[in-house]
Amino acid sequence: MKYLIQIYSNPASRAMWDSFSAEQQAEGYAYYQGISDELRSSGELLADEALADISLAKRVTVSESAGTVASDGPFAETKELLAGFYLVDCETEARAIEIAGRFPEAEFGLIEVRPVLEMTSGTDV
Repeated sequence: MKYLIQIYSNPASRAMWDSFSAEQQAEGYAYYQGISDELRSSGELLADEALADISLAKRVTVSESAGTVASDGPFAETKELLAGFYLVDCETEARAIEIAGRFPEAEFGLIEVRPVLEMTSGTDV
């Protein structure tokens, strides 16, 4: 079963990260890389990415009159922002939760594990 492990940040987690020295931040990145390497080796990792700062995001709207329009913020006021994700293929939900619990953001309650729905085209192949 595929699970999306979403990693969020909030003001407290960002302040903690910003307080780290460059060496401590490098250790943090190495920690995440270690988890990625381990999951890749076990065959459980399908994808993992960190997301750029929210200030670089675009909101996309479509209307008949204007067509597709991409605009810069401001976006809805929110304290928690999606910072990155891991897409894993695990035998059980318990395994996905076990993996999610290894991320430091879990201490702040900023990890979400969600099953991925398998979409089918409705045709037999």
